[in-house]
Amino acid sequence: MSDTSGEAESTLPPSGDLKSETAFPTRTAVMMSGLRQCAMVGLQVILVVATLWVLMWLLAKLWVILLPVLLAIIACTILWPAVRWMRGHRVPDAAAALVMMLVALGVFAGVIGAIVPSIVDQSPDLANKAVDGVKRLQDWIQGPPLNVRDEQLDNIVHTITEKIQSSSSTIAEGVFSGVGTATSMLVTVFTTLVLVFFFLKDGPKFVPWLDRTVGKPSGTHIGEVLVRMWNALGGFIRTQALVSFVDAALIGIGLLVLNVPLAGVLIVITFLGGFIPIVGAFVAGALAVLIALVSNGVTAALILLGVILAVQQLEGNVLQPWLQAKSMDLHAVVVLLSVMLGGTLFGITGAFLAVPAASALTVMLRYINEQIAERAGESLPPPGTPVDEDESERPGDPSPDPA
Repeated sequence: MSDTSGEAESTLPPSGDLKSETAFPTRTAVMMSGLRQCAMVGLQVILVVATLWVLMWLLAKLWVILLPVLLAIIACTILWPAVRWMRGHRVPDAAAALVMMLVALGVFAGVIGAIVPSIVDQSPDLANKAVDGVKRLQDWIQGPPLNVRDEQLDNIVHTITEKIQSSSSTIAEGVFSGVGTATSMLVTVFTTLVLVFFFLKDGPKFVPWLDRTVGKPSGTHIGEVLVRMWNALGGFIRTQALVSFVDAALIGIGLLVLNVPLAGVLIVITFLGGFIPIVGAFVAGALAVLIALVSNGVTAALILLGVILAVQQLEGNVLQPWLQAKSMDLHAVVVLLSVMLGGTLFGITGAFLAVPAASALTVMLRYINEQIAERAGESLPPPGTPVDEDESERPGDPSPDPA
């Protein structure tokens, strides 16, 4: 009996091998499971990218309709505080909206009326100085260290001339398309003005109407996201307007002291360029320095460049962090990439609308993150809370185990 039981025991596998066969999957099963998960994630990524592509395609097709709406919303964020104050003092809704629109149009017409005469008066003199600047540049190219000969320079000019002449048909097409663009611009401006009036008049009724129409909980979530987007957009526009005003005022003082031509035009361009973060300030500053170089010489251009750099340092290190921390929490890299993407897709209008769009998208993503965290039983810090470098040192967290 003992021999038989020993033989039976010897035919059984060791306990460790039996455990490994029953408790753990094989290598093939693990690899196949990983491949299935990777394939599923890859398919989901492809579907998300395809959805984004379709969304961008729809935006491009509906851009004629969306552009007036976006411009009207931005204008309403500027005019709404005054309209709200007037409505609070028992001014009818339509009257408050109409009065503020007339005031805004009057200010815009006054600015245009102030800078157009200076353009007409100073453009001929600036053109003559530009010709002189080109001649000095030509003399510098022909002198040391480049020593470009006259025939080489003539060949360069001849090549450029032929290129322009060969592109005459393209230029003509551009002129005719420009006429169509101007017509479309007039339609866009008129549509924007009509939308601004109705948005200012009936804007507060939109979220309650949306809540009643869509129903709960979808209407509540959509309304909350729209309110947060409106607050973020209004804060961004007002902050950028203040920062741009400070930039234009300080740089304008430098332009006036140096007696740079078209100072009023450059001040307006600097103010408008401030609404395109990073890129707008660079373009406006470069244009001002270029005009100062052509009209006033190298010394004045260098002085103006120093003034612009000092103002940009004040903006980047003091005004922007202090003001935008209260209105919008976007990293400078996100801002720069947004401006580049918007400019590539939709030109100067896309560059202008890029940061507000990025801010609105950030608001939506943060709200989704809040809902996910709430359902997961987590608590998120309030917006604007700085992130600690060492999470183990956060207050309220248990101290890390020294072991």
